[in-house]
Formats: sequence, structure tokens, C-alpha cells
Amino acid sequence: MAKSKKYYYCQECGYQSASWLGRCPECGKWNTMVEEVVKAAVSSVKASQRSISPTSKPKLIKDVTYSETTRIPTHYPELDRVLGGGIVPGSLILIGGEPGIGKSTLLLQTALSITNLRVLYVSGEESEQQIKMRADRINQHNNTCYVVSETVTQRIFEHIEQVQPDLVVIDSIQTISTEHVDSASGSVSQIRECTTEFQRFAKESGVPVLLIGHITKDGTLAGPKVMEHIVDCVLQFEGDRNYGFRMLRSLKNRFGSTAELGIFEMQGDGLREVANPSEFLLSQRDENLSGAAIGATLEGARPMFIEVQSLVSSAVYGTPQRNANGFDYRRLSMLLAVLEKRCGFKLAAKDVFLNIAGGIKVADPALDLAVVCSILSSNVDIAISPKFCFAAEMGLSGEIRPVARVEQRVGEANRLGFEKIFISKYNGKAIKQSKYDIEIVQVGVIEEAFRKLFA
Repeated sequence: MAKSKKYYYCQECGYQSASWLGRCPECGKWNTMVEEVVKAAVSSVKASQRSISPTSKPKLIKDVTYSETTRIPTHYPELDRVLGGGIVPGSLILIGGEPGIGKSTLLLQTALSITNLRVLYVSGEESEQQIKMRADRINQHNNTCYVVSETVTQRIFEHIEQVQPDLVVIDSIQTISTEHVDSASGSVSQIRECTTEFQRFAKESGVPVLLIGHITKDGTLAGPKVMEHIVDCVLQFEGDRNYGFRMLRSLKNRFGSTAELGIFEMQGDGLREVANPSEFLLSQRDENLSGAAIGATLEGARPMFIEVQSLVSSAVYGTPQRNANGFDYRRLSMLLAVLEKRCGFKLAAKDVFLNIAGGIKVADPALDLAVVCSILSSNVDIAISPKFCFAAEMGLSGEIRPVARVEQRVGEANRLGFEKIFISKYNGKAIKQSKYDIEIVQVGVIEEAFRKLFA
């Protein structure tokens, strides 16, 4: 009979110890060690640790040959964009997000949209009837999609052997357990072992596996950090519950870029792709109000125009308030310090509130000029025309610095019908005014931008 042993695992990094430790020696976190009972395997080699190719041998890199892998299209261009062009055969993809954000809906829609391949949708959280109800709600039907409610990997592989699918979806990895580990599902050892088993299956069979993962309170994927190293792609599905829009980001991708962004809109009949993000990031205003400026940002190869809203008012309390939604608070403090020290704008005794419209989070430094102009617009109470946009970074000396791929930003602004775009004069050498109908305004310092904008 197999013996059971007690080990302590770090919930952050998966470090294993025979005794409890207050501080993990691997990641340095405190009070993360949890006790788990692990059942020893009967055989000397576990099924999840079998060699993929026992006849493999080292080769010279010049002797290795390969062919371009044909990706599996999901029939959702936004998802294909984030994945790098589609699902790579034999890959292991992890999609994480908050509860209720739409992870299961996204993967169920994907499974039902692939009509030329067999898809097995395994759910450990819902019954077959509940999955059918969701499929009816999103009004999609497929004659090659199989569903099963199962939580044990050994029985899941039996179903896979019976169905012979071309794509497997697991919802979710935290509810799946394996008989090789004698601990509760969702524990560190169970998640690590189950992920490893699905990785071995994907690499040996060439069938891609999509995993749904939960996240913790601080927004990170639940489970050991080693799980993110095992999988090939880590996608983050995020969004504000007060808005119907969802963003799909790539945190890790062995087969494509991690700078791409897919945007969806949650509706009553499922998720709808948003091909033009500017349609919801730019608010429709009938009147020109101060404190609003439009910035040109890039997510991967996609230019997007978002509205930056600011409110500057006299501080009621002794300490002025600083608040930023969708923008880095520390960068906002830096920009305010530059305006105070280098440019002479007295903002130290005023409250400053900043908001990125649409509930999106932006980290592109090219948004600096739009943020600064919106703050100055609210401070002097002069509205900026909604036909003006901005694409430049601001340095600590108050200079307007160039940004990457300014041609794409100018071209998209020209396509959307803007009248003026403010850029750094150091970007001006790469731009020809004759190619565009939009007026390109080049500035070198923030005072120059202020004079040209509010003259």
C-alpha cells in the first residue's frame, strides 16, 4: 500500500519543505507555507513524468529541421491577435480573470465557433445542463463540440481517448485533481501536478489545451508561480464591472507578442468583438468642457484614441488630494511636480483628479502630453477642442520627448477625422505634412504646447 507523507508548500512559488517555515527561502514571502498530504506513487515513475520520446538524442542545432506550424484559427480576430495568429497545436494556454468576468463564456464561444474540429469542453464547476443553458443564451450551436462534467484527470484522459478531440478546454484548473496527489483540489501540489499532466498530454499528442484559472485578491493567478512557467501562454481577461467592455492581454506568449490587446463587449447574448476601440474610449460630448483631452496610445500594433479627463480644484483640506483611475498614480505625481517646478504652474495647493474614460488602464508614456494638457485645461477652465489629440512624452525638464511609431498614431488620427495632433518636434523629421489632411503641430517644451493650445 502506498504511503502518505506530509509536506509544506509555499502558496506563492511552490517551494517544498519537510517542516513549516515562517518565511519561504525561495521567494522570501512570509506565512505562505501550507501543509499538504502527498500520496507516494506505487510505481517508480509517475504517469506525468514519463519521457515524451525515449529514443530522443542530442543533435547539432544546424541539423535540426522544422516546418511552419499551421495555427488553429478561433474565428475571433481579437483572440487570434492576442495569441499571435491562432492556437498553436500542442500548446498549453492559461486564461485568468476575476469571477464573473466572462472567462467561461469566452472559451465556450470559442469552442462552439470552431466547427471543423472536434472540441472537448471539460467543466469541473458546472453540469452539462448548465453548459447547455449558456450555449443557448449565446445562441451558438456546434455538432462537433462535446461537453462533460469531470474533476479527476485520469477520467478526463479516458474521455479524451474516447472522443479523440482536436482541442481540449478545462474549466477550471483549480477544480481538477489527480489521483497521484492525496490533497484537496486547488492546493499547490494539485494545481502543479494537474498542469504538468496536461502539459505532457499536449506535447505528446499535439492537441492544444486551454485552461481557465482563478485569480487571488491581489489580481495574480491562484496557485504556484511554477504553473505560469509550465504553460506556453498566459492570458489575462480583465475589465471594470461598471462597464460592459473586457480586455484580453497577453502576459506570456512563447509563440507571439505580449504587447497585443483584444477588446470585447459583454452583451446579453455573449461577448462581442470590438474592432474599433476608439468607438467606446472616446465619449460623445455635445458641449466642450474643460479638463478633457484625447491621447493617442498604442497597444501592440493597434493605435487607440482614449479620452483623459481631469478635475483641478482648490484643496479644502490641508493636504491636497491626488487620485488617478486607469493611470499610474506615481507618474501623475511626477508630471505634477514637473509642471510645478519647471513650468511655473501653481498646483501644489490644489486637488487633482484624473480618469481614463472607458475603464481602461494605460501605461503608454505617449499619454503624458494628453494628461498634462487636460490638467492645464481644467486649471485655467478653458476647453480643448475634441478635434485635437496628443501623442508625446514629457521629461523631467519639461521637454516634450518623441514616442515610438508616431506615423501610425498620426495616420489613425487622420483616418478618424481629427484636425490637429500635437507631437514632439523631434518626431517631426519622420513625418511629412503633405501626406496627411490633419495638421501636425510640433512642440519642444510644455510652455510652447500651452501657448499654441490656449493662445
